[in-house]
Amino acid sequence: MAESVFRAHVTEAGLDGLVEVDSAGTGGWHEGDGADPRTIAVLEAAGYEQDHRARQFRASWFDRLDLVIALDAGHLRDLRALAPTPEHASKVRLLRSYDPAVAGVSTPSAPSAPSAHSARSAPSAPSCAETDVPDPYYGSLDGFEECLELVEAASPGLLEAVREAALAAVESATP
Repeated sequence: MAESVFRAHVTEAGLDGLVEVDSAGTGGWHEGDGADPRTIAVLEAAGYEQDHRARQFRASWFDRLDLVIALDAGHLRDLRALAPTPEHASKVRLLRSYDPAVAGVSTPSAPSAPSAHSARSAPSAPSCAETDVPDPYYGSLDGFEECLELVEAASPGLLEAVREAALAAVESATP
């Protein structure tokens, strides 16, 4: 869901030539499966396209990624533990940390270049309930709609951070 929503934001902003949007899970239990039918229904009702096949995140991907977005504290912990270096671990951020409505969370910037990264933390960390996008899988359709609302609320802040990093990378590459 987050991939579909953010891809639409990137395309609408005209950054699809600069920014690659992809998703993977921290576990392989659904590998090869398409999106949950409830996810598809909620995305289609909101006008988003999706063409997702589940796969598991690999530590080797960190070298080619500038930013890795986790949807909850458990995934954040798992992804950072999977990172081969502290620099790779600092690429992992919570999606809702880009949501301006989340109290106590300052919007982190995206990494400014593929090489140097710094981890950012809020001075007063909000509870997981405030920073997590809850997994709606075992609930009703309402949970999927709530998930979409949370993803949509954080996407503009994430887009702004990614836009700044992408444009800075283009400027530094231009002679």
